[in-house]
Amino acid sequence: MTTDMVIVQTADFDAAALTAGLRERSAGQAGAMVTFTGYVRDYTTNDATRTLFLEHYPGMCERELQVLCDTALQRWPIAECLVVHRVGELHHKEQIVFVAVASTHRGDAFQACEYLIDALKTRAPFWKRETLASGERFWVQQSDADAGKTADWELNSTSEK
Repeated sequence: MTTDMVIVQTADFDAAALTAGLRERSAGQAGAMVTFTGYVRDYTTNDATRTLFLEHYPGMCERELQVLCDTALQRWPIAECLVVHRVGELHHKEQIVFVAVASTHRGDAFQACEYLIDALKTRAPFWKRETLASGERFWVQQSDADAGKTADWELNSTSEK
């Protein structure tokens, strides 16, 4: 599903093309652009990650990501933002998520981008099942650190402006 600010897809994405598109849409309003690209990493210490299967709740997932983008637009003076997230079976080292923010000033772009990546990890309905080289499979649990970062953003929701 695609909106102006949110794309959830199985296909890989071209980060350079997404960045160029966001730059064009910001129509010269942006003096700064911050991007983040996340990759499938090896979550374990003993056995290499072979694949990560991402499930999502279609419709609800996109709506929640849109709420996060709308929140970023309200909290910081940013011109544009974009979140692209892949679902389905992904292999070790493949791209999984892209977040970009365009703003007049770099500080606002950095904060909004960091907020988006932190909040989507805990608020968007994605479920990750990891398969190791040994064949073992398990669901990846949300980390306390990620939950803490999102809670901090929510506690400090009025201090950015």
